[in-house]
Amino acid sequence: MNKLLIATNNRGKVKEFQELLEELNVQLITPAEINLHLEVAEDGKTYEANASKKAQAFAQASGLISLADDSGLEVEALDGAPGLYSARYSPKANADDQDRRAYLLENLSAKPRPWKAHFHATLALAAPGGALEFGAGDCYGEIIPQERGTNGFGYDPIFFMPEYGRTMAEMDAQQKNRASHRALAVADILPKLKKMLGV
Repeated sequence: MNKLLIATNNRGKVKEFQELLEELNVQLITPAEINLHLEVAEDGKTYEANASKKAQAFAQASGLISLADDSGLEVEALDGAPGLYSARYSPKANADDQDRRAYLLENLSAKPRPWKAHFHATLALAAPGGALEFGAGDCYGEIIPQERGTNGFGYDPIFFMPEYGRTMAEMDAQQKNRASHRALAVADILPKLKKMLGV
């Protein structure tokens, strides 16, 4: 069976990718399963630059076709912030998801609601031989001041999607895997993924 390395150390993302790709006739590998300890600096100026840097680094290190993502939350009232810096959006050292959510709400507190926002994901698929493909997805909603739900990670508990009447953290896996930015990016890259893996 063909193998695909999920090029991330983020357990929340690994779980999502495993669910989104479970119907593929492919063996999904995590870095932990092959004892690959790789930290790639996300210092690119675009989502594409960061995603491709990660995918290529993991592909070279593992010898496996690798799928990486770079994603972010863009809030209109903050001129698109935190954007590329979503995973590092807090002045606190060793900040966790809770700290980042609190800092975002602090920065929004004086702004009029609704706080319109969207999640963006860019996926990069890299082969050890150098082939590189991209996919992207966006989902739209708004930030709310109270956290709701326990199913997500990152900004999911404060990202409300009006068409579903719930936050991303209140959705079950089935709903989230239809509506999320990562789900839409996977759908976008799937034909290229199948072609590269020969499935």
